[in-house]
Amino acid sequence: MKTVYSALLVFLLLFLAPFITAAPTNGPLRVCKENPKYFCDRDGKAILLTGSHTWYNLIDMGPSDPPPAFDYPQYITWMKELNHNFMRMWAWDLVQWDTSGNGANIRNEHTRHFVAPLPWLRTGPGAALDGKPKFDLAKINPAYFNRLRERVVAAAHKGIYVSIMLFEGWSMQHVDKAYELHPFNSNNNINGVVGDVNNDGKGLEIHELGNDKVLEIQKVYIREVIDRVNDLDNVLYEISNENHPDSTEWQYHIIEFIKQYEKTKPNQHPVGMTFQYKGGSNQTLFDSPADWVSPNNNGGYRDNPPANDGTKVILTDTDHLWGIGGDASWAWKSACRGLNPIFMDPYDAVVLGKQPFDKRYEPLRRAQGDIRKFTARMDLNAAKPMNELSNTGFCLADVGKTYLVFKPDTEKNVTLQLPNGTYSIEWLDVETSKVKSNGNANIENNEMQVNIPGDGPSILFVELVQ
Repeated sequence: MKTVYSALLVFLLLFLAPFITAAPTNGPLRVCKENPKYFCDRDGKAILLTGSHTWYNLIDMGPSDPPPAFDYPQYITWMKELNHNFMRMWAWDLVQWDTSGNGANIRNEHTRHFVAPLPWLRTGPGAALDGKPKFDLAKINPAYFNRLRERVVAAAHKGIYVSIMLFEGWSMQHVDKAYELHPFNSNNNINGVVGDVNNDGKGLEIHELGNDKVLEIQKVYIREVIDRVNDLDNVLYEISNENHPDSTEWQYHIIEFIKQYEKTKPNQHPVGMTFQYKGGSNQTLFDSPADWVSPNNNGGYRDNPPANDGTKVILTDTDHLWGIGGDASWAWKSACRGLNPIFMDPYDAVVLGKQPFDKRYEPLRRAQGDIRKFTARMDLNAAKPMNELSNTGFCLADVGKTYLVFKPDTEKNVTLQLPNGTYSIEWLDVETSKVKSNGNANIENNEMQVNIPGDGPSILFVELVQ
């Protein structure tokens, strides 16, 4: 019955999506002038973005050919139940890949995963290296772009903002024989497109400037993406996941291309650049024309995140800090430092992961929703990371009004500097998401000292009553 219900939902989305406007998100988002650590919605209200993303939320992946259909309606319902409001919607450049790790044999039957659909039609004539018809890079694949719009619209109706990833750079570096599996390999397309300009067998030049034929095909594809979703208010863009360092100028060029093309459209959406793996520099991200960035762990983003100074909106992503990893404490630390924490989630473990909905990540998933609940009670247009106000060093404050303080398990109590007045106090257990205690306190000496119930990491939320 569940399968029939999911199939019916997919059918309705396919039929109705082109005619529906997106709600209840309220965009397009833009960098908040009053507090550029965050994006603001259409009304100027600062929005904290947080949520889970998984690799096949746009393109199906799996060990069978064709790959099993991803249950997207269930996925966004799951996100909504967790109170998440953001996902990266993943692109994938290869027709198949091996999940056993770097340097693995792509044809290993136990780890090979097939991928579909991709943005271009496979019409032939002739067979590509995987035995299927060659790509015609002059013909877009309507199934891909229809699905893209349908899924962004469906996410909007769950209150979820979507960053559309345009290219995937990790696979070109780390999947064995990746270039053999890319549509821009001359053996895989009928258009004479050669992605491997230096003939080293890697094809990394696909994501570099200097190949005008490749660049024009990429721009046609990007224009099609923008044309399909420009009217939607829950859209962001990401150029490429973890591309190689020599892709910098190409990524900068694509960012500017998107911004210039969207100027001809009714809406403009934020564009992001994520860490370049391996060998990239966070400074390259902050020097870019991107509106938002995702750094790696250099500078402490994993264990002791630096306070955001407002240079860019920062979506700190477990993908670039651990790969698959992270915990609830990391998410709260990030939120208290003016960052937007997002989680690369193994989800149902079809592609990667040891078990479906791995329970060790449940505290992190819940923490992201709790972060939204608590920060919604703050004026994020005015809130700033102010480490000096608390002995724990983690404090997001709208001074004199609301305070969000993270207490690590290494601390036994919290001292908080704040103006005199009467404040409500609420404690939250980070691991269980349960309220430990609450009440009011009258502050007369500009300092609050609180004994902490329990030994684990906790959140203290303080709000002025009068």
